[in-house]
Amino acid sequence: MLAALTKTLNDLQLAEDCLQDAVEVALRKWTDQDIPSSPSAWLITTAKRKAIDRIRRDANFASKEKQISHLLEMTSTSEQEPDLDAIPDKRLELLFTCCHPSLAEKTKVALTLNTVGGLNVDEIAHAFIEKKSTMAQRLARAKKKIKLAGIPYEIPALDLLPERLRDVLSVIYLIFNEGYSSSSGETLTNVDLSTEAIRVARILEQLLPDETEVSGLLALMLLHDSRRYARLNNDGQMIALEDQNRQKWDKGKFREGKALLTNTLKKQKIGPYQLQASISALHNESPSWEKTDWAQISALYQLLFQLQPSPVVRLNQAMAVSYAESIEPAMDILDEIAEHKNIQKYQPYYVARADLARRAGDVKRAKVYLNQAIELTNNEIEKEFLIKKMS
Repeated sequence: MLAALTKTLNDLQLAEDCLQDAVEVALRKWTDQDIPSSPSAWLITTAKRKAIDRIRRDANFASKEKQISHLLEMTSTSEQEPDLDAIPDKRLELLFTCCHPSLAEKTKVALTLNTVGGLNVDEIAHAFIEKKSTMAQRLARAKKKIKLAGIPYEIPALDLLPERLRDVLSVIYLIFNEGYSSSSGETLTNVDLSTEAIRVARILEQLLPDETEVSGLLALMLLHDSRRYARLNNDGQMIALEDQNRQKWDKGKFREGKALLTNTLKKQKIGPYQLQASISALHNESPSWEKTDWAQISALYQLLFQLQPSPVVRLNQAMAVSYAESIEPAMDILDEIAEHKNIQKYQPYYVARADLARRAGDVKRAKVYLNQAIELTNNEIEKEFLIKKMS
């Protein structure tokens, strides 16, 4: 309903306020015997009338007469059930608006969680370890920018869709990762965030069934999330992947993710998320860390690097190479990316360095790298895990 109202009013904040007003009226007026035959149509019509009242009270009323006339025309007809086929499309329009390239990355994530995910300001502020007032200001500024800049509420044209879709998928994956491994705070995970990312991806996959990377991302998140319950012990301490009890992995999520990935790969339109999902599936299929198919994982990372030549992909490839081949070529890869600006403050890089040094027998150097990793760690549970490695 929010997406439909936003499209009609062309103002996200006004749509939110008026829908809230309509819900408050419903809470006062509706009784068990007096619920409208079409509650959604009633709420949308009432919200439009609230919008007319608000616009009439606006100091710039004269400049908005055309908008008022349009709304009056729409509310004068009898209350009809909203087009249920059109509502999902409008929700998709709202998702693309929230992830518009002109908005900052953190703002895209917060706005998507708020408008598409339905999380309130308190919940989003908690996820970002940020004051409620700061997050409220961030969201208000974003909605104002959308309005003033005339950012359209629409699905991009076909020639712009791939690039814009990459932004949307990136935002959804950022939400998932923040939930799966919180970047700061005193808990390792934020289940609400990772669950919400999967839910939004399901919506997107339903609306864009031919976009294989949407399916690839959903499969990837399901496969990762299947390991959630094995990542902490009974004392709340972090457990590394190699030491997890694989019997605790969620077999239902694994089967769903693997089936989705298998069907998607058959379409032969391979992309980065599908490759990452394939790597995750290989980990899930392996009966133990030692029996993992590291050669295939290393090959998949090589292919991923060709599609997405980032130092982070290269880092992950190095670790796969260290098990598939030996430590020396893995160290060469880490040396190769050492001077990259995005790596020098990247905590997993120093964790990887420490691991290779330890396995090579250089305990002293391993501790140096671990110290650097600890200094870059803001999550308390992960920091405690790394400190234990020092002993």
